Amino acid sequence: MQPERLAAIQPSRLSITRALMNRMLRERWDISVQRFEVDATGEGTVIYSIRTLRQEFSFIAFSRPPSRKARTGRIIGQAWDMMGTLNEGPATEGDIASAREELPKLYRGRATPNALVWCRANRSMRIFDQTLAALASGKQPDIDGLAEVCYLMRNTGLDGNGTFGTRSFPSLGTDHDLGGPLQAQLLTAYLMREYSCDLVEHLARHQSEKAVPLDPAIRRYLGVGNGSALGLIFFVHRHPKLIGSWIEARERAIALARGLELDGGDVRVDMLLQLVRRAATFRRQDRMVYETFASSAEVADDLEKVAVALVELRETGMVGGTRTRYPLDTLANWFAEELRPEASETFLSLLIELVPDEADALAARVAGTDEVNVSPAQTCQDLAQEIRQQYRWALETDMSSPEAYRYVWYKSESAEEPRRGARDEVPDALDLGLDVCGGLQALVADLEEQEPLLPVSRFLMKHPEHRYLTARVQTLADLVYHTPTANINAEDFTPIHLVRLMNAGIHGIDKTRDFLRRNLRGVLYHGAPGPDDIRAGREGVWAYPAEPRP
Repeated sequence: MQPERLAAIQPSRLSITRALMNRMLRERWDISVQRFEVDATGEGTVIYSIRTLRQEFSFIAFSRPPSRKARTGRIIGQAWDMMGTLNEGPATEGDIASAREELPKLYRGRATPNALVWCRANRSMRIFDQTLAALASGKQPDIDGLAEVCYLMRNTGLDGNGTFGTRSFPSLGTDHDLGGPLQAQLLTAYLMREYSCDLVEHLARHQSEKAVPLDPAIRRYLGVGNGSALGLIFFVHRHPKLIGSWIEARERAIALARGLELDGGDVRVDMLLQLVRRAATFRRQDRMVYETFASSAEVADDLEKVAVALVELRETGMVGGTRTRYPLDTLANWFAEELRPEASETFLSLLIELVPDEADALAARVAGTDEVNVSPAQTCQDLAQEIRQQYRWALETDMSSPEAYRYVWYKSESAEEPRRGARDEVPDALDLGLDVCGGLQALVADLEEQEPLLPVSRFLMKHPEHRYLTARVQTLADLVYHTPTANINAEDFTPIHLVRLMNAGIHGIDKTRDFLRRNLRGVLYHGAPGPDDIRAGREGVWAYPAEPRP
């Protein structure tokens, strides 16, 4: 749970976008365009129908001509190129009219009772315009240009779970087809991808009779852009059960794969080798520039070493000249010591593809409610002992130095956006960060002053300021993973580490490049199948797409 190690976790079969897409393929969801009424300027209405095995959803989107004024990915923006809503049930004229009126109001607006997610997106102006011009002229867009960003539009907001009056996710229940964590938001992101491709083709037809559609390989290569920042730090700390459930599922899947008894003739060795080579090619072709993290060229170099070791295993049945019962476990241990963390974690993520059924079952069980509850009958003695055992790192963190509380977490007055600033520069800010280290040290100090057998309920009557951390410790007692081992207020804490955990590992975003150690940009559904592929159930590994060349 060290932040720098969490940041190295790579997208895998258990990442929510990939798990959702694999389920869509297995169940052959039907995604179709119901209405595409957009004029040559880009103004109009688009409606998609999404039919699952048990339910129907609708995606209502309003296209706008790009505005050069007030156009931003931030919540304080006043103009977006697309605003939309993902609703339960088929789109009615009432739903469409309400969304048209309410979406532009944003925080002053109110969703219909069947709305799950409100979303916003902007074009990548240069790439979108270049692609539009190429298609209108009867040609395919330049691959080198597309590969610079890998998307036509970028997500600038996926809001649900009660925001704007959308339906709360706990109310959906486990039987709901989008009842899993973040599934409604990330299905919406996929529909953004499809909308961006449909829109550029539609506008090209408006411009020219000789316009051509995107080549299917290019269309699959394109994803949807995504940007994230400090708000994800709050998510990690406020959803510890979800974080712990997901990490434990991933670790169990990796353990199952590492425990496979393989010899050189096993087809799974060759399958793993092909996956590693695919990932290496993907990294070689990556044009993004990374500031904090290892470059893709460096990761590709390490993956070539992985490929060499797998060739030896395939041809001789040995690892490093030695025959072993669990060769993948031996390799994983070696790679953890010798390779960069991103390369080692890529290998672990690819191992999961060797146990697909087990991994998919584990992914389906990932869950975690937001609530934490006090166990009132526990004694102060037992609670203090529990904290000493599970949070030794927090109790041993020096919170007396000036650097321990160097920074404060707050929301900006102008935009309601999360900020992290020097405490002496914003002395009146309300600290919204979770002070695990300082809070637990104070809690233990007060517990030690009580009678050992005093119930926690009595303790909290005297010290109500400890109620949240007490409930959190008690609720998470049986989880192996839940809290990053970091003082987030300290000078040496790097926010981008936990942002990348959410984006790369949990969401499944590729090419996660960082800016200023706190902002992250990447690509969702990079290489994902299209609606025709999903309808046909064309399963297979689609991640790590190579650049589509003629």
